[in-house]
Amino acid sequence: MKPFTYARPDEASDAVAALVADPDARFLAGGTNLLDHLKLGVVEPSQLVDVNRVTSTEITELDDGTLRIGAGVANSDLAADSRVRRRYPAVAAAILAGASGQLRNMASTGGNLLQRTRCPYFADATTPCTKRSLDEACSAREGWARYHAILGASESCIATHPSDLAVALVAVDAQVQVLGPDGARTIPIGEFHRLPGDDPTRDTVLEHGDLVTAVDLPAPAPAVTNSTYRKVRDRASYAFALVSVAAGLEVRDGVVADVRIALGGVAHKPWRATTAEAALRGRPATDEEFRAAITAELEAAEPVESPLGGNAYKIPLVTGTVVSTLRGLAGGTS
Repeated sequence: MKPFTYARPDEASDAVAALVADPDARFLAGGTNLLDHLKLGVVEPSQLVDVNRVTSTEITELDDGTLRIGAGVANSDLAADSRVRRRYPAVAAAILAGASGQLRNMASTGGNLLQRTRCPYFADATTPCTKRSLDEACSAREGWARYHAILGASESCIATHPSDLAVALVAVDAQVQVLGPDGARTIPIGEFHRLPGDDPTRDTVLEHGDLVTAVDLPAPAPAVTNSTYRKVRDRASYAFALVSVAAGLEVRDGVVADVRIALGGVAHKPWRATTAEAALRGRPATDEEFRAAITAELEAAEPVESPLGGNAYKIPLVTGTVVSTLRGLAGGTS
């Protein structure tokens, strides 16, 4: 392991300044992802800047009904909060679907959004990976692609984003509060993560030195209160999603008044299914309509055929999961 220094500032502005001064420094919160990458040689920071003293561990209700989640709030505490469970059930369910209880006790809200892909080629420093270096090719395209993207991918990267929480936050239109060298700003969660494009080394729109300070959940609409998260995986616990769905639904007189659908395990970022949502609003809340809407969304899918295992199976898997999830919500249960 490459030697590095450790800093533990007392102010958020000092943490930001420390990173700005060192292009190879990294923020450290719970460390559940970063420490793995240190051990694997995926990253070699010159300095770790501990932000646990400078990020809030509180969940606060603002005057407009927004629930502000400090970036330092542990995943287990967020999932257990009665306000989150009652108003944003998809968020609580998504957290409980991820990792193990021990990891949820350590993982922070801000850090969860900044997880990096679990693509095995990215994690193996002995194999080429464009996400690690733009000078290298994507090994997954000709390798084991079973877990990889079917939407929004590029020739240089077919990795998927691993966070369960981020998928649910996209469905509820969360806002990310960020402190950077030029001050504070707000980023809608749907704009926070990036598709790979020609630079898959960047997962988010954050610049070096930007620190996530909080995540805001807006006052919930009925489709957010009647929401859930469903994760399809190879085993019942401690596995990343093959596909996942965060969905919310409001039905009036048998007609879809509002719907929220976000997909995980299918793209480089949590995928908001806007085409499916638009197709469903004002339509009968039936399996036929649900299926037609998600089929329209998946027309843009480009599954990978690989000699070691492709991912075309994700198209029918996403379709069935979305239809069954919306069916349950239409019945008033989540």
